[in-house]
Amino acid sequence: MKKISENLSIIIICLAVLTSCQINDYNINEGESKIVVEGWIEEGEVAHVLLSRSVPLNEIVDSTNHLNYSIRTAMVIVSDDIDSDTLRLTYTSNYLPPYLYKGEKIIGQVGKHYKLTIHSFNQTITSETYIPQSVPINKLKYTRTNPTDTTGYITVEFSNPPDMQNYYQIATKIESIDEIFVPCLYGNFNSDNFTTQDVSIQITRGITIFPQRNYDFFFTDGDLIFVRLRTMPKEGFDFWNIWQNEIINRSNAIFPANNNLKSNIDGGIGIWCGYGQSTIGILAQ
Repeated sequence: MKKISENLSIIIICLAVLTSCQINDYNINEGESKIVVEGWIEEGEVAHVLLSRSVPLNEIVDSTNHLNYSIRTAMVIVSDDIDSDTLRLTYTSNYLPPYLYKGEKIIGQVGKHYKLTIHSFNQTITSETYIPQSVPINKLKYTRTNPTDTTGYITVEFSNPPDMQNYYQIATKIESIDEIFVPCLYGNFNSDNFTTQDVSIQITRGITIFPQRNYDFFFTDGDLIFVRLRTMPKEGFDFWNIWQNEIINRSNAIFPANNNLKSNIDGGIGIWCGYGQSTIGILAQ
């Protein structure tokens, strides 16, 4: 089964349905299916949007039926103060479901606001976001826990602007292994977590919804690793924090995964988020 996007749409579909379902005396009221949006526009890149429908609690989404919940007939428009871009539906195996609405005209710029408008099933869904100021990565360092190891972790160093409230996410992409940037485990944080302007953070690999068997959280000698430091609005930070907790707790009997993901979508559920970004690479050696 293929890896899912960095915004990981299947967990959004499954968790978001909780907003339209009620459980009373163990009887499930499925409620109305809602349109689920997973959209983003990054600094220097075009807009991307994944669309699907929320899934009733008593149904299972797997590789045999996930296409039933994808939306492939919508009109998706992204606009700024000047231009408007109608996104084109494309097929890509990097995502699940494998249909992505992709922009062509508008390129993400720091400081700009972007409105998302979706026309689907006689509904109009809207959301707005902006791209905050990016923060450059100063240095990457690959470190093995023991000199004889063949795996290790990466340390990311950057300078947090002292006069700004920033919300961050770190993601990685390993050349010839990952086709997309995958958020790191515990890779979401804000400037309130820092006691000094100079920040040094140790990261390990993130996980997807359907990880490979014997998944390794560390990087391996010889890997060419691209590290992306994102800045995002608070609504993006809130969304990713809950997503991260759901991934970590999904197999934890003490802290089960049962929270709704926060949404900034008017008329639907999900996330539309702008990201500033700084990306550099390192060879693990």
